[in-house]
Amino acid sequence: MRGGVRERVPVVVQASGRRRTSARVLWVCAETVVTCGVLVLLLVVHQLWWTNQQARAEAREQVSVLEREWEISPPVDGVDGVDGADGVADVNDAADATAEPGDLAGESGEPEHDAGEDGGASPSAPASSPRTPPAPDSRAFAILRIPRLGVTAPVARGISKRSVLDKGYVGHYPGNAGPGLPGNFALAGHRNTHGEPFRYINRLREGDRISVRTRERTYTYRVDQVLPQTAPRDVGVIRAVPRSLVKPSYGYSTAGAYLTLTTCTPEFSSAYRLVVWAKLVS
Repeated sequence: MRGGVRERVPVVVQASGRRRTSARVLWVCAETVVTCGVLVLLLVVHQLWWTNQQARAEAREQVSVLEREWEISPPVDGVDGVDGADGVADVNDAADATAEPGDLAGESGEPEHDAGEDGGASPSAPASSPRTPPAPDSRAFAILRIPRLGVTAPVARGISKRSVLDKGYVGHYPGNAGPGLPGNFALAGHRNTHGEPFRYINRLREGDRISVRTRERTYTYRVDQVLPQTAPRDVGVIRAVPRSLVKPSYGYSTAGAYLTLTTCTPEFSSAYRLVVWAKLVS
């Protein structure tokens, strides 16, 4: 106290400790956000790039294996495609069979089949045509080529994602006709990721050629119709005479030898299915 005046001593609050704690929390949060962002980016790269690289490499190798096998071991006259020991229905019965998958194929599944109109001009393979023996499990038995899109992919039996589609293969719907035979040779493939062999089938136009090579021979189909969008459960599109149950104006009304390609649409979605139909020409 000076001269009767009481002197006040200022009190200083030390807040540096709290500031350091807040800064540390913000730093940890920022690191967490960055780490999550990097992980998400790596996941996207894996899905959109790495799975394609792996699947395409495996598919190319399988195509090479098939071609080497066929050159070394040509078809034997009179070979019958399927027998009871394999537990697979005879392909001649496939024209009348109807597969019953849960929905159409592509990113998440594949369609079923119905037969179609031949138009009177497209030749059908005779009933006595050689038939491709069923491959064990999901091993490829044919090679699909779409020149307009630059696509070459092995075709395997079944539409399992893990054992067929995710390997970059095209899957053959169970119970459908074999390549070159009367009925519907119906196939499914990924549109995005895992090789995405069917990514651009929406670009196919009437008259485009598609070939299917087997051990016995090469069959050529000509694109006839494209169904841009239908429901996942529109199984009519893969029947022996294919016709959409959702959009009946798309499809056929008479028996013939058909090729059906199915995949998901729009891209990066499995909300709908895109379907391409072709007829056997040779």
